[in-house]
Amino acid sequence: VQLVESGGGSVQAGGSLRLSCTVSGHPYSRYAMAWFRQAPGKEREGVASIDADGSTSYRQSARGRFTISKDNAKATLYLQMNNLKPEDTGTYYCATDDVVVGTLNVGWYKYWGRGTQVTVS
Repeated sequence: VQLVESGGGSVQAGGSLRLSCTVSGHPYSRYAMAWFRQAPGKEREGVASIDADGSTSYRQSARGRFTISKDNAKATLYLQMNNLKPEDTGTYYCATDDVVVGTLNVGWYKYWGRGTQVTVS
């Protein structure tokens, strides 16, 4: 299983970014996926998850600003991030496992990408 994130970068506060995560070696459409982030010196935290049926969950600070979605045909997970804030800075990871319901719990997933850096100033 391989997950590869892309789309990170440096933006000013109030800006937007769209992260992508391409999946290979895993029946992508059958299972839940999620986005996590980790700031320097802090624990990894869940940002958003999407179930196999498309139901979504967000951490409180992301609601109304971030949107998780997936394109099953392209085996790609997305995270649209609007109105970015400096506290959104960190390395963003996508994750999946053989589960149909997602959570924002790090321990729920065993397949992880290597991350993409997001810096908001």
